[in-house]
Amino acid sequence: MTVLENAFEAAKARRARVVFPEMEDARVAEATQRLRAEGLCEPLPLAEPSEAHVEALVTARGLKEVIAKRMVSKPLYRAAAMVALGEADAMVAGADVPTRRVIEAASIGIGLADGVSLPSSFFLMVFPDGRELVFADCAVNVAPDAAQLADIARASAASAKALLGTARVAMLSFSTGTSGDGDSVARVREAAELAGFAGPVQADAALNDSIAAKKGIEALDANVLIFPSLDAGNIGYKLCQELAGAQALGPFLQGFARPVCDLSRGASVDDIVAATVLTAAQVRGICRTRLMSPPASG
Repeated sequence: MTVLENAFEAAKARRARVVFPEMEDARVAEATQRLRAEGLCEPLPLAEPSEAHVEALVTARGLKEVIAKRMVSKPLYRAAAMVALGEADAMVAGADVPTRRVIEAASIGIGLADGVSLPSSFFLMVFPDGRELVFADCAVNVAPDAAQLADIARASAASAKALLGTARVAMLSFSTGTSGDGDSVARVREAAELAGFAGPVQADAALNDSIAAKKGIEALDANVLIFPSLDAGNIGYKLCQELAGAQALGPFLQGFARPVCDLSRGASVDDIVAATVLTAAQVRGICRTRLMSPPASG
């Protein structure tokens, strides 16, 4: 089965609690009805504001109480506080608001995972020949420095392990090893050293073992491609869509302490259902091995 098919099976077994702060949107409402009817998750509407939500922002984020109360009155921040408190396992938002607002709410309400200094995004790319790869960052960080690029790589590896069961990371450049030089190559090289992943490496060497051998590096057979900039990542995933017929699922936010999904404002009901299922698959406790072997009923 594909990763999406496996994720559907896992979602049914897990029944993660997912909060939708935009339940009034007709697309979101229809998607949550399907998700509940098919047993894919437990969709949660926004809870009423509570002192616990305020306290979560005051204690965990160091906000003044008056500011925390003001934030909790807003749907996105209250949904994030619900996740922070454990009232929900994940948050799906963005049907009616821009990505930056989802990121702001998640950053303040949920916070970043240990060892990660910035949020980023990834696409799950599914190719006609059955290959499934993680592409990052193709939607959020325009020109990450070496430390930020290393963070993106670590977060992407965690996302790949949650969805694909393994992460073979390649940090892409126009140069492989020491064959070329320049500011961008040096930045990727430093990031690779910081993260402990292969790089700099050209895309063909990252994906093709025979080319890797010709270029004097170990075979990577990468399933996680880290692009050096938003320009490269966005162009790369769109070329794969148009020229190779790849399906691009996402973008998904990553790097947060709990799963957060940023929907496209043009998302269809089917898109929202698929995005929610893949978000639920990243809730802790779900991995590729469980996806492939769901618990037996009874």
